[in-house]
Amino acid sequence: MKLLSFAFLLIGIFLMMFFNYSTDIMYTSYKNVKSQSQSKALKESIKRGNIVYSDFCVSCHLPNGNGVNKIYPPLANSDYLEANRDASIKGLKFGLKGKIKVNGVEYNKYMPPMGLSAEEIADVMNYTNHSWGNTFGKIVTVAEVCEIK
Repeated sequence: MKLLSFAFLLIGIFLMMFFNYSTDIMYTSYKNVKSQSQSKALKESIKRGNIVYSDFCVSCHLPNGNGVNKIYPPLANSDYLEANRDASIKGLKFGLKGKIKVNGVEYNKYMPPMGLSAEEIADVMNYTNHSWGNTFGKIVTVAEVCEIK
């Protein structure tokens, strides 16, 4: 009887380990698939954002994203852009005026609203967040842009 109980205990432990292991594999696979689809969506958004940038932003912030010192702030390696995600989206959406500090330099110019759609704003933010040395992580979504008031 003790041997039978011990056998059932071992089988139970084995099954618990097996199901826990297979659940981990399924969860890891799900995370990888989700991450790959987000990566694909981000790449597509960056491509569209490059077009928006070329049409609306390049004349002030330049093709290399460096801007014009003390006139138009840089977007390349921009500490402001990284630290002020919501304010950056809001600036694209509604325009930006007043003093801001970017990479230790103060700027006080008016940037008018560009009249971009929420998708265009998300795309150009994704482009600038992943260009010229910027790697600001998660994708900016249309829903996130729409939430900014």
